[in-house]
This record gives sequence, C-alpha cells and structure tokens, in this order.
Amino acid sequence: MAASSQAVNKAIQLILAIVIVGLGYFLYVSITEPYEAVERQREITRMTRDRMQQVRTALSTYRQENERFPGSIDSLHMWVMSDSLMVSKTDSIFGAGFVLDSLIFSPRTGKKFEYALNDTSQVNIYLLSDPDSDDRIGSLTPDVTLLNAASWE
Repeated sequence: MAASSQAVNKAIQLILAIVIVGLGYFLYVSITEPYEAVERQREITRMTRDRMQQVRTALSTYRQENERFPGSIDSLHMWVMSDSLMVSKTDSIFGAGFVLDSLIFSPRTGKKFEYALNDTSQVNIYLLSDPDSDDRIGSLTPDVTLLNAASWE
C-alpha cells in the first residue's frame, strides 16, 4: 500500500509540475505580447513620421526649384520620379536604400498621405497628414510659422 501511495504522490507532483510550467508560460506570454504590440506600434509611428519628413524634404526641394508647392501629392511624386537630380541623389536625400515609389504612401497601412495646398493668400502653405493618425506637417492657416511644422516636434 505504501508503494501505491508513493506512486500517487509522484503522479500528483508530475501533474503539478506540468501545471506550474503551463501557468508560467501563460504568465510570460500575457506580459510580453502587449509589450511587443506597443513596441510594434511605436516602430510603425516612427517609420510613418520619417516618411512624412521625407515628403517634407521633397516638398521643400520642389518649392526651391519651382518657386511654388505642387498642386497635388501625385504631382510631387511624378516630379520626384522624373527629376534627374532627385533620382540621382535619392540615397543622400532620403537615405540609403529608399524606394522612390513608396514616398507618398504611409507605412502604417499603405494609404496615400493626404495633401492640401493653400495658395490663396500671400503665404503659400500646405498641410500633409497621415490618413490613419493625427500626425501632420504644416497647416492650411496662412501663417508662415506653421510652414513645415510637424505636429510631433
């Protein structure tokens, strides 16, 4: 009888060990998954803001060469793709390995950035915004201090 109770004790210990390992794994996953989701969201936000800053650079370059802002984001994209200086200096302007085709698209969802131009006053100003967040650069208010100002800076 002592042998059977010892076997029962061993079985209970084995079951408890398996339960402890299972609960430990569940606890680990329940702590790390939300943290990883937050880190992924921060990385996507950083990538989106970096891309918006690259569009801002392209807009500023366009304005320097043409003395005005483009009428649409598609016009800016066509200009960037066809301008020999922009194409030849892509790595130095936008960073190594940058793909020009992706310039006007948000890394968050792949939607085009929203672009509006206010050229009705003496101050030409634009608003560039991410369709999936509150991030924006510029304003439609004709205030020169808001030109190229990012909402997160």
